Amino acid sequence: MPRRNAVVVTHTRLRQSGTVVAEAVSQLRVAGFEVTIIDNTEAPDFGVQPACVPDDTEIVVVLGGDGTILRAAELVHCTQVPILGVNMGHVGFLAEFESFQIDEAIRRIAEHDYSIDERMIAHVDVWLPGASEPIQDWALNDITLERADRGKMVELSIRVDDVEMSSFGADGVIVSTPTGSTAYAFSAGGPIMWPNVKALQLVPLAAHALFARPLVIGSGSTFTIDILDDSMSDGWICCDGRRQRALPKGTRMVVRESRDTLRLARLSGVPFTSRLVSKFDLPVVGWREHARAESGRPVRLSNHGHVFPAGVSDGAGHDVASDDGGRADANGSAPADGGKAAA
Repeated sequence: MPRRNAVVVTHTRLRQSGTVVAEAVSQLRVAGFEVTIIDNTEAPDFGVQPACVPDDTEIVVVLGGDGTILRAAELVHCTQVPILGVNMGHVGFLAEFESFQIDEAIRRIAEHDYSIDERMIAHVDVWLPGASEPIQDWALNDITLERADRGKMVELSIRVDDVEMSSFGADGVIVSTPTGSTAYAFSAGGPIMWPNVKALQLVPLAAHALFARPLVIGSGSTFTIDILDDSMSDGWICCDGRRQRALPKGTRMVVRESRDTLRLARLSGVPFTSRLVSKFDLPVVGWREHARAESGRPVRLSNHGHVFPAGVSDGAGHDVASDDGGRADANGSAPADGGKAAA
């Protein structure tokens, strides 16, 4: 029987605070894996690719939050090794399972019972003033260019496909992938992009300009961002909140879709929309509907247990409760027999 290798990526605090990591490693070994444990170590320097996991690694299991998954992404970059995340943190958008589901996760891994979700990665070329070659890096979530001097603005020029779009002073800009659109870019006012969208977005941070709205471009396009020579502040670049460095005035960065992708192991068919509603606890029932429900009008529950008053659609084409407790037909009137309306 061929040897099966798994890598567990976690962090020291989690290993020292309980038995969850030891139990997961033990279960993987019982399932026939040889296991290597990697603690969540310090980030590498910007532009430096750390050593990757061995090519014969079958899967990387991440025990931690999204930050630990971003660390694990560095270990599988430019490989075909998939990552499975088990959330030990807070929101855990990238994780597939929660901590209490470890037993099921390991069983599914052992049985090869999972699919692969390929996530888009952003590539960045940083051209320092006078440089003949760029410094290259990448990001699964986002690439942030911020002011180095916290008391001043950084002056930026923004181009798309080498066409000047805007220039302004700002705290900085975020260039995000669809995966990162629920992270820093979302907090800064950017739109949420579904993971299967092939696009990049740029979100200005406190820009001093009349037109400084988020921009979304297709996967074949590029963002070019220049730190102007007369900028009040130098810049600071950071990829995925980890790999970072200072950028002097006159630096140019070009961001495009990478040729590489990150492979996430998926064990369920739960759509991204359901994860979005669950993780953000979205108020899918508005205040008007709550007010009607509290007034005593008949209501029904959606599949998620949300209250819908009479005459209100759940947006999924389901019938709604009528005022007399029956079902409304296509014209909004209740059938005479109080039963279901015809299709």
